[in-house]
Amino acid sequence: MSAPLEDLVKEWLRLDPNESTRKDVEQLWNDNAIDELERRMRTRIEFGTAGLRGKMEAGWSRMNDLIVIQASQGLCAYVLEHVENAATRGVVVGHDHRHNSERWAQLTAAAFIANNVKVYLHNGLVHTPLVPFSVKALNAGCGVMITASHNPKQDNGYKVYWENAVQIIGPHDIGIAQSILQNLEPRVHDASQVIESGLCVDCTEEMKREYFNSLSDLRAKTLSNSVAFVNTSMHGVGDPFTYKAFEIAGFSPYTPVEEQQNPDPEFPTVKFPNPEEKGALDLAIATANAKGASYVLAQDPDADRFSAAENCDRKWVTFTGDQLGTLFAYHVFEAYKASGKPIDKLAMVASTVSSKMIEAMAKIEGFHFVDCLTGFKFIGNTALDLVQAGYEVPFGYEEAIGYMFGSEIRDKDGVAATMVFAQLAASLRARGTTVSAHLQELYQRYGYFETSNSYFICTDPLVIDNIFRKIRSSGDMGSSQGRSYPSSIGGLRIQSVVDLTEGHGYDSANAPTYQPKLPLSLGHMIQFRALSESDDSRIVLTIRTSGTEPKVKYYLEGSGSNRQAVHSLLGHVVDDLADDWMNAAENGLGRP
Repeated sequence: MSAPLEDLVKEWLRLDPNESTRKDVEQLWNDNAIDELERRMRTRIEFGTAGLRGKMEAGWSRMNDLIVIQASQGLCAYVLEHVENAATRGVVVGHDHRHNSERWAQLTAAAFIANNVKVYLHNGLVHTPLVPFSVKALNAGCGVMITASHNPKQDNGYKVYWENAVQIIGPHDIGIAQSILQNLEPRVHDASQVIESGLCVDCTEEMKREYFNSLSDLRAKTLSNSVAFVNTSMHGVGDPFTYKAFEIAGFSPYTPVEEQQNPDPEFPTVKFPNPEEKGALDLAIATANAKGASYVLAQDPDADRFSAAENCDRKWVTFTGDQLGTLFAYHVFEAYKASGKPIDKLAMVASTVSSKMIEAMAKIEGFHFVDCLTGFKFIGNTALDLVQAGYEVPFGYEEAIGYMFGSEIRDKDGVAATMVFAQLAASLRARGTTVSAHLQELYQRYGYFETSNSYFICTDPLVIDNIFRKIRSSGDMGSSQGRSYPSSIGGLRIQSVVDLTEGHGYDSANAPTYQPKLPLSLGHMIQFRALSESDDSRIVLTIRTSGTEPKVKYYLEGSGSNRQAVHSLLGHVVDDLADDWMNAAENGLGRP
């Protein structure tokens, strides 16, 4: 938006139907708060493959009534144009407990109803997985979930599912963004008539029943519930769904973390309501110690992610996302094998930055493994492609504690993951062992794998571009194809390079075209595989920019038969990455 700031403010005041946010902007203008207005008004919030997510405030770059109305009008127009029978198939709309979520769900519904589109508006608080489940079950044209997942309390979001019940990918994200810009004039100003409309359908309880029926398919044989669990829902919407899942599994109720059990948009006990964040499970662990529980279970606020911790000889160990992914993959493999189905028709999916332990498992056990770009929009669509090719895909995951089970939801589901983990823990207890001990058994079978994921902080895009330019021109890896990637790191020989950056696409192992098999990314993303010349240790290192934060993220995994050698190796690689590749000190990069 290169227009004068005054024009941006006047256009906002002309269009915004919300008296409160209009007054906020008027006050800022009267106070001559130019810097704050520039932050809020200059750049429009971007509609991408995750939909919308941002801070709840007045302004073009924030989440508010006007932005939600415009997004809904643009989405509706795009869906009507591109989805067959969209008006009668309808849209599914759900919301979590965050500030403004219910109103924004109703405003979304109002925008679709204004275009004579049927709306399945979920009544009350639902967890995110219920929306894609409902899109599939109702054969809807699309779905919208109002949630900011595990973001801080000041944020909210607008998440879109396509008619295949998977999060949108290109070209739909670009098409919807363009459609929004063509539908900026609000045609609805409030949601007062939504519930009374004949186009607004409430099938919430029916969808919940069908969802819980689908969880029954994940139920293992009857297990003795001799394991004590504590569960936290992180002040989110997950508790009633997780409680019912335990009931379906035939378990006695878990002990809830009472301070975090009920929905609270203020998230009073955690700074970031993300089970991965340091300290997020402290209350749950304290509760488990008081109750003598063996395991802590956790869902993020919209209950699509899952984490767990185990009391190992009075020391609590939180499983990493990759460790849980490996445990779930083997659990699913065992169940599939026991069913007598042909192993070569089994497939699993993981994001390319996730552990390669499932890849090793697949090679040994004979099932098909596919990796894809980061995010469940890619995992879900890859799973659907594999089904079309004749495979059964009962599991997929990403290292950011997201797990997909079964065929009814091609998205992550923290409630399903909680139920499967509890059953796994109970079955292992019946065998006289634990989840942690079982993980060690898997390391013995498939090799030891250890991850070291983190990031560098950089607020200057030019510095980031220069860092990646240097990486692409600092060695002789790929020289026969005119490339100059590094040939070593941490004393290891780099074996292959895959550059998934738009304009730089390259895969050193894919002769003769050397083109990557995965789609290219708008941000920088390069993956290196390297191995030791002296033992069987090897690493996979992926470095990429973040689309939402001023970070260069790295995902590092080492594997081999010697645990100590692998652990030591990771430290050497991180040192080389920071000092030689990133020039962290010289470039002023921050570290967490």
